[in-house]
Amino acid sequence: MSETTEVATHGVNLTDVAASKVRSLLEQEGRDDLRLRVAVQPGGCSGLIYQLYFDERVLDGDAVRDYDGVEVVVDRMSVPYLEGATIDFADTIEKQGFTIDNPNAGSACACGGSFS
Repeated sequence: MSETTEVATHGVNLTDVAASKVRSLLEQEGRDDLRLRVAVQPGGCSGLIYQLYFDERVLDGDAVRDYDGVEVVVDRMSVPYLEGATIDFADTIEKQGFTIDNPNAGSACACGGSFS
């Protein structure tokens, strides 16, 4: 295997529930050329802001993992910050949407937690 064709992998986990939600969103869009991109940027009260969006590109240095047909892409700079993180999908009365449980984030902040 040559260096140019080797694609790095990452330690982000996608739950079955989240993977099936991504699949259904892609089916609604009628797209099979998109993958889920996860990135972190500095900022926010825990020091990291997460970005989840669909991307048709795989960029140089991206790490890719396939979850039963759903590709999750992480850029090279975000890989260390997301190692061991789990992406899930919540669909309850309290909240609906993708959640990221990241053991690297340190302590959670009080944002939205003022009723506890």
